[in-house]
Amino acid sequence: MTKQSRILAGYVGDPTLHLVTEDDARKLTHINIAFGHVKEDRITIAHLKQLKELDRLKTINPDLLILLSVGGWSAGGFSEAASTAEGRRAFAESAVEVLKAAPFDGVDLDWEYPCYSEAGIASSPNDKKNFTLLLKEIREALDAYGKEQGRHFMLTIAAGADQYYIDGTEMDKVQQYLDFVQLMTYDMRGGFQVLTGHHTNLYTSTGDLFRISVDQSVRLFMNAGVPAEKIVVGAAFYSRMWKDVPNVNNGFLQMSPGNGGYGPSYAELVKEYIDKNGYARHWDDEAKAPFLFDGSTFITYEDPASVAHKCEYIMEHNLAGIMFWEYCQDDTHTLIESMNKTFNP
Repeated sequence: MTKQSRILAGYVGDPTLHLVTEDDARKLTHINIAFGHVKEDRITIAHLKQLKELDRLKTINPDLLILLSVGGWSAGGFSEAASTAEGRRAFAESAVEVLKAAPFDGVDLDWEYPCYSEAGIASSPNDKKNFTLLLKEIREALDAYGKEQGRHFMLTIAAGADQYYIDGTEMDKVQQYLDFVQLMTYDMRGGFQVLTGHHTNLYTSTGDLFRISVDQSVRLFMNAGVPAEKIVVGAAFYSRMWKDVPNVNNGFLQMSPGNGGYGPSYAELVKEYIDKNGYARHWDDEAKAPFLFDGSTFITYEDPASVAHKCEYIMEHNLAGIMFWEYCQDDTHTLIESMNKTFNP
């Protein structure tokens, strides 16, 4: 895979599509529009307000591929739709209807997660095999429509980064129906942990009880049968934050009274936090990740250096590319620029 063909994909919320700049639209290879919903076994986009922006973005960059991302955290309807042949057929038919209704280049499924109800949605042990059957049905429907149109329509997924996702799916079978798999290698630390640490680290630091990292996630998915050239690594344009952290080791790997909630966006970090207002930036060269500490508050985040290391890793390991959540959280535009510059020096 050549450097020029690396995927540089971003999730953009429908309400903020108009904020995508011409410069960024030229740098991006893919945009995932968040989010379509699942209602009564079918994809619906009736609530989306900014789809006219697709034409603007396509005019700026005719090579830009725009996918409808369906789902997201706490968005249900998947388990029910996937549970019957009729439901899977309706879901696949509605995917084609979405492509006819707006100039999308494909569909991205963000089911969080097959076999798990942690996000407050329905799940079943049968999700494991039904997820495969659902993707097969969608792939066949997209291919049939694509044949009529003389083109290829994409099907991708966003996947949880750790072992639980491998256990809840049949990735060796699933991957054959997908153009690529986007690993959500962020939130790897935070909402479920009181131990401070990195949430989107490339490697695992010595002494860290939680071993997941981008590198570990990539290995898990490759071992589960996903080819390297179909793996897209995730980057975060937002932070995770712990408060009342002991002033030891600059707050890193310390037990805090609460879990790591969402912290400021990267844009806010640049304006108010990085080496400002008592916060000092620290760099973990082992993890290739930055963090901030002010003596009691610990913030884990992504910066131009960490995303550049991820892009170098992607090229070194011949992976498909990088994606990020979420576009409007960096109005400095420096994170996309760092990715683009690393892929295309």
